[in-house]
Amino acid sequence: MTLDRELSLQTIDRDSTLTIGVFDGVHRGHQHLINRTIREAKGAGRLSGVVTFSNHPKDVLLPRTEVIWLMDLEERVRLIRETGADFVVPISFDAALSQLTAEQFLATLVNKLRMKQLVVGPDFVLGHGRDGSLATLPGIGRKLGFEFESVDSLADDQTPVRSTVIRGLVADGFVDVAAHMLGRHFFVKGEVVTGQRRGHTIGFPTANLNPPDNVAVPGFGIYATWAHTGKGRFKAATSIGVRPTFDGEGRTIEAYLLDFDGDLYGQIIRLDFVERLRGEKKFDGIEPLVAQISRDVNQTRELLGS
Repeated sequence: MTLDRELSLQTIDRDSTLTIGVFDGVHRGHQHLINRTIREAKGAGRLSGVVTFSNHPKDVLLPRTEVIWLMDLEERVRLIRETGADFVVPISFDAALSQLTAEQFLATLVNKLRMKQLVVGPDFVLGHGRDGSLATLPGIGRKLGFEFESVDSLADDQTPVRSTVIRGLVADGFVDVAAHMLGRHFFVKGEVVTGQRRGHTIGFPTANLNPPDNVAVPGFGIYATWAHTGKGRFKAATSIGVRPTFDGEGRTIEAYLLDFDGDLYGQIIRLDFVERLRGEKKFDGIEPLVAQISRDVNQTRELLGS
């Protein structure tokens, strides 16, 4: 089984306290849960571990459902590791795993990862037929020999901090509110590709980002962003939209990096979205467009400061 093979790659030299989840976005709610797992592990002299999924369970359980991620697996694992957990285990959610009962799955974690405690959030459920719930997991723990603890969810001004809420905020352009829930700026990462070079012709050459299709992107508009490149971090005024002044078709992500001189084609860069400056607008010619871009650049520079 794929699960056994993936778990066997881990070398666990003592008992562990684990938490399990998709952890898309690794937002403040996830951090709250992982930090509790770390504290429980340290208090008992155990290792702290996070079990996550390489793909979304919906890929198997609801194959016709489009899954939009807040970040890719590489970034998710990196941010989980930055919490201080001793180890992170990405596993593949496949058809075989979907047929395991909660007890069968957790028994594998006990055997392979020496799990002695499981820490989960209030909505946690797992297992074929969703048979592993907060009501049944304590009994499974007693049978398999691990402690069980559930942690209350984290709320932000009465709104639960959830990945679905953050995706909605990002789609609506509220990247500053999303950042508060994430505990960091929302970012988009992708390769810089060749565009139509219209920015060059009007004095504002842009880096055209091409992120994966299954990653969330902010709604149409102009944003103050930080661009992370191989040459460092730069302020950037970023446009997301269809370039209505030029009757464009298809969404583009175009970042004008302030005080940058160089070629970024083919490079992977990251844009951290700080604030939406305005919505997308069609202008009656090049001159008013250039004047507005100049104002956007000045506003970006002022907003981001030093």
